[in-house]
Amino acid sequence: MSIKSTIAALAASPFVFAGAAFAGPYVNVESNLSYPDGEYNNATTDLHVGYEGSLSDSADFYAQIGPAFTAVDGTDGSETEISGKFGVSVAATDSLGIYGELSGITDEASNGDDEIDWGAKLGAKFTF
Repeated sequence: MSIKSTIAALAASPFVFAGAAFAGPYVNVESNLSYPDGEYNNATTDLHVGYEGSLSDSADFYAQIGPAFTAVDGTDGSETEISGKFGVSVAATDSLGIYGELSGITDEASNGDDEIDWGAKLGAKFTF
């Protein structure tokens, strides 16, 4: 199984196991730009199709997957990869929410092999 197929299977797995009370599909377009040391380096634009729903009265999830277009400074055109995200948020109290996200994008290693660049996010949101 290729890396791109693995990402697609992982991103689709929540749809198989989720018995959400409220759920729905969506489209998400997001562009992330990189400026290390104040100099433009690259931009990656995701065009994702996703699904979100409830796991319980206090927990929600989302999963999305689609193409990612990466334009690197100094190169012509862009590379097309596959990217995806899966996230969960939990209302710990009325004023505290905890969330986490796992993301991945396909890439090519220096030796020419396919690889996945992973990212993770964990946070808390306090409301007043």
